[in-house]
Amino acid sequence: MSNNQLSSGDLSTTDFDQNLLCDVLVIGGGPAGTWAAWSAASAGSKVILVDKGYCGTSGCAAASGNGVWYVPPEPEAREEAMASREALGGFLSSRDWMQRVLDQTYANVNLLADWGYPFPVDEEGKPYRRSLQGPEYMRLMRKQIKRAGVKILDHSPALQLLVDAEGAVAGATGINRQTNQKWVVRSHAVIIATGGCAFLSKALGCNVLTGDGYLMAVEAGAEMSGMEFSNAYGIAPAFSSVTKTLFYNWATFTYGDGTPIPGAGSQKGRSVIAKTLLTQPVYAILDKATDEMRVHMRLAQPNFFLPFDRAGIDPFTQRFLVTLRLEGTVRGTGGIRITDYTCATSVSGLYAAGDAATRELICGGFTGGGSHNAAWAISSGYWAGHSAAVYAHELGKQANQRQVKAVGEAGFTSGSQRQLNSEEIIKATQAEVFPYDRNYFRNEQGLTTSLQRLDYLWQEIRTSQAADDSNILRTREASAMVATARWMYYSALERKETRGMHRHLDYPEQDANQQHRLISGGLDQVWVKAQGLSTRDWRSVTGKELATVS
Repeated sequence: MSNNQLSSGDLSTTDFDQNLLCDVLVIGGGPAGTWAAWSAASAGSKVILVDKGYCGTSGCAAASGNGVWYVPPEPEAREEAMASREALGGFLSSRDWMQRVLDQTYANVNLLADWGYPFPVDEEGKPYRRSLQGPEYMRLMRKQIKRAGVKILDHSPALQLLVDAEGAVAGATGINRQTNQKWVVRSHAVIIATGGCAFLSKALGCNVLTGDGYLMAVEAGAEMSGMEFSNAYGIAPAFSSVTKTLFYNWATFTYGDGTPIPGAGSQKGRSVIAKTLLTQPVYAILDKATDEMRVHMRLAQPNFFLPFDRAGIDPFTQRFLVTLRLEGTVRGTGGIRITDYTCATSVSGLYAAGDAATRELICGGFTGGGSHNAAWAISSGYWAGHSAAVYAHELGKQANQRQVKAVGEAGFTSGSQRQLNSEEIIKATQAEVFPYDRNYFRNEQGLTTSLQRLDYLWQEIRTSQAADDSNILRTREASAMVATARWMYYSALERKETRGMHRHLDYPEQDANQQHRLISGGLDQVWVKAQGLSTRDWRSVTGKELATVS
């Protein structure tokens, strides 16, 4: 076999319409992906970024405003910031990681200001940098990475990773959604920044977030972490995809007859709403906001009000139906396990950043929208990009001459007489992860029953073939959702306690003996194992890694 041959499925580079070479390939074009691309390019690497959508507009961050965990380097403020969510997250976070994220986020947000991001100023004339408007933010990031020399392939989702003879990741293959042309990128290193998985729940900006990066990473041998912390639901009007929840702090939630629901507006209100929705509708009205606040609210998050305006509803004076939309690992904390400060995975040449990587390190078992998530995307993206550039430089220019093969067979099965119906697989998966009494409130019987169905769906995927090449992307998305749900529920079954966002009705208390992380992986056979917090051995970033390479 020549150096240009790909061995999985007897593919060769001649099978592809685009055959590209680079030092670092970034998969995903959201905040984490663009920061990774900019960082790698700034360190001297030739970088290609591929995005399932249009880099700068796709994904949850681009769709709305984002709070940022931006804290000035003042000891008291930093201490308060780190301590604020430790208990909520079940004491699974790491102070050293939190400090590093606070430092890097502070530096990078200030860099955004230098690039021209229009931060507002407060009444004292000081810049307010604790939030970013998604459209302006991502438009600026696309501009910056293009200026840094990054080649962008829009509407070009990755389908499989490439690995060399030693199992090191060496690029990826994919397809262009608009032309149906196939592409292959051979690279020294790959960064997975594909976001989390929201299971096509119609949550705002989450339609491209189907766990594709998780599947590709595990197919290459990577591990997952914290997947039990994946049952985040966002409050939304029943007729809307907008899951921005801040303004519901000024809401009154009622039954159908207008009677207020006890506890629905409290800190544990989402659980009360979920429990009520199991038996009857829930309504809301933003009647606690003053006239002055209403003006500021519309200015702060105009897209929150757009669905109401279109429906002819004044949410401040009229009641409206609400629901809870699953946001999974997008607002959960589980994801690909990273092994050290470089954001490397357990597979050589493969890095992870943003929602695709576990956020337990700074959030433990609980997070929400924006804030820590935005800070993690900025920081982990920056570190992954720089580290991948260093790794690529050390491999040398001949690395792209390696003999490689594509890994990952889910959806690529050939020779079977059974045709895979991706839409049926997706609907069946949603039926296991959407219900509040199955995912939000968990118990062993429900988890076990769901896993029997999900394991069956996985076998259907492994023994059937996609109808044709034009359906391969949907097939891979369906495969990724099934795989993600299985890692979620096997991990949830193993954590026999209630901690963070993981609510286990059979074990309603937090157990001090389970203050550990759960690592998971596997495809045909999923496995879960505990990793004690004391066993983490985070390697310090060396001067060599921080040095700019060329």
